[in-house]
Amino acid sequence: MRFSLLKCVIFLAVAITLAACTSSRNATDEPMLHDVALLSDNRDIRLTDLEPYIRQQPQVKWFIRKKDVPLDSVLTAQTAHDLTTAMQNMGYLNAATTIDTTRLKHQKVSLKYHLHPGEPFHIRNLQYDIRDDSIAAFLSRHPEAFILKEGMMFSVNELNNQRKHLTTLLNDNGYYRFHKDFITFTADSTLGSHLVDLTLKLSPWRVGGDTVATRHPVYYVRNVNFAPHAQTSTATLPLRPSVLRENTAIRTGEPYSAADLQKTYNNFARLSAVRYTNVNFSEDPDTTLLDCLIHLNTNKPNTLSFQPEGTNTAGDFGAAASLTYENRNLFHGSEVLTIQLRGAFEAITGLEDYQNQDYKEYSIETKLLFPRLLAPLVSRAYRRRSTASSELSVSYNLQDRPEFHRRLFNGSWRYRWTDAAKHHSYRVDLLDLNYIHMPWISPIFKQEYLDAAGSRNAILRYNYEDLFIMKIGFATTIVKGNHAIKLNVETAGNLLSGISRLTGSSKNTNGQYTLFNIAYAQYAKADFDYSRTVTLAGSNQLALHAALGVAWPYANSRVLPFEKRYFSGGANSVRGWTVRGLGPGKFRGNHGAIDFINQTGDMKLDLSMEYRTHLFWKLAGALFIDAGNIWTMRNYPEQEGGQFHLDNFYEQIAVAYGAGLRLNFSYFILRFDMGMKAVNPAYENSKEHWAIVHPRLSRDFAFHFAVGLPF
Repeated sequence: MRFSLLKCVIFLAVAITLAACTSSRNATDEPMLHDVALLSDNRDIRLTDLEPYIRQQPQVKWFIRKKDVPLDSVLTAQTAHDLTTAMQNMGYLNAATTIDTTRLKHQKVSLKYHLHPGEPFHIRNLQYDIRDDSIAAFLSRHPEAFILKEGMMFSVNELNNQRKHLTTLLNDNGYYRFHKDFITFTADSTLGSHLVDLTLKLSPWRVGGDTVATRHPVYYVRNVNFAPHAQTSTATLPLRPSVLRENTAIRTGEPYSAADLQKTYNNFARLSAVRYTNVNFSEDPDTTLLDCLIHLNTNKPNTLSFQPEGTNTAGDFGAAASLTYENRNLFHGSEVLTIQLRGAFEAITGLEDYQNQDYKEYSIETKLLFPRLLAPLVSRAYRRRSTASSELSVSYNLQDRPEFHRRLFNGSWRYRWTDAAKHHSYRVDLLDLNYIHMPWISPIFKQEYLDAAGSRNAILRYNYEDLFIMKIGFATTIVKGNHAIKLNVETAGNLLSGISRLTGSSKNTNGQYTLFNIAYAQYAKADFDYSRTVTLAGSNQLALHAALGVAWPYANSRVLPFEKRYFSGGANSVRGWTVRGLGPGKFRGNHGAIDFINQTGDMKLDLSMEYRTHLFWKLAGALFIDAGNIWTMRNYPEQEGGQFHLDNFYEQIAVAYGAGLRLNFSYFILRFDMGMKAVNPAYENSKEHWAIVHPRLSRDFAFHFAVGLPF
């Protein structure tokens, strides 16, 4: 069935390509635009910044296949004009654009826009004409208000940035009615010198059509009041007055601030109890006092949802369902309480001599989210400034399988906050407790996999014992333009180890400290993830991704807990391998039933490059190359060839290539990726090693279905 699906996808791709080729070869009497190029005399000009000004491009692209369109001479001329204007705005005042039209076969036309920027102009003298002495005095105390400097390149974009910067500064300091039209520039260029004498003029305030110039008024906030929105049926707001005050950055007696207004909108937008906010200011006649009225439209506090699921795990069919209750305003402070009950059942086949042939799972998860920082020794003023939230979660999961019964308990307390200005987000796991209890293990499973002399596996046994994990962690995400960096660090067991040593606790027979007769885990783990997208011509993108993770079990642990171990392969890793099908190192799985344990590691490397292009409608395509693997930090006999060695790890990096189709429905993306092995580090012969030269579908192909992009 897998190969039938592959054939259908390949057939669809070929049909689309042939259709595109056929449509591009239709002979017409009018010239057809085949391709467009930008050329520049000056290497300082970034052509990618000017590509959006091209008004006509060949349409629908299938990677490198383009569909020709009728050439529009009006759009061609307008493009040349827009390109020239853009260069002039960049400071190349003598810029010009020429068009080179090349006739090809079959009425096709190739267009080239040649950019001739000329010499850039620079600011020689910079003067300020501030016709308001109060603003002049204010700006003299804020030298950071002026971003234009003598000697810098003359640019319309920089002039607009200066206007915007000054206006924002004044709006944030009481100048409620000030706008950027009060700021103008006069520029005088000396012929042939490429130098500009620039004057910034700030005009005074005039009331209506009055010709008398006065100072710009500084407004102060007199009152701040709250009210339900007109569309809200309730007569009073369901939020505590203290919550309303803490989330309002606008303060009585303070100068008007546009930044405080925006922060107030942002604060209330974070509250789950609030649907939307409307802030209005009204002026007291003949004064410079403002009354602020904040209208809030609130959500219904309680919701109940039911979600059924269907499952199919390696041919074993099952069903699951979850019931979720949510209260968005538990203590009238927009606290969110979520309780989820979940049950699952799966009919397991293929297990002989086991008493129970079914898998059952029941779980309950409770989360309580506070939209503020709950911590001791934190002032109310800091809480008001911060955008942090606090989260308490408790969950219990019960799993009954034919091989074993497992019970999992989790409790955690964490903080999250964001820095909207810098596009940074942070998470601190102050305390995260995990208790794993194995009340029953099938005698057959124990005999065949845990106790049998021929299959003794330290990693396997460790993950079928009771385990206690107490960890702390920190994570951050930094987004800057088309760059994104994620960093996660966590440690476990150090506090318990310190207490055990101070109290002189005894060790068990394995030389481990215990808590409630359970050996607790001790490890350190760090993950780094970097991704970048590069915009190419048209709607094409090149996406780059690199990820590195390292974990080290030490002191009280020789093996990393299974939930914290790395695996490779699958829809978000090296896509020529199935999930958990790659590594560690050059290890080759040979115990199918327990390879899901053996094919894990303490270190992971992922490298990916993906070319993305829009096809038509909501369909997009991709070509990708993936590389990476996992390794163990220690030498485990059951994972032969899996240990990391600096002098030869690069020889064990797996490589895959492939293509994918994506259905983009805006709110979610369905992804179909087809990967092939190129270089296989776990091989028996050279053909298997260099799969790219000796491809074989039955051995090297992997199909992946996923929701969302891989990175």
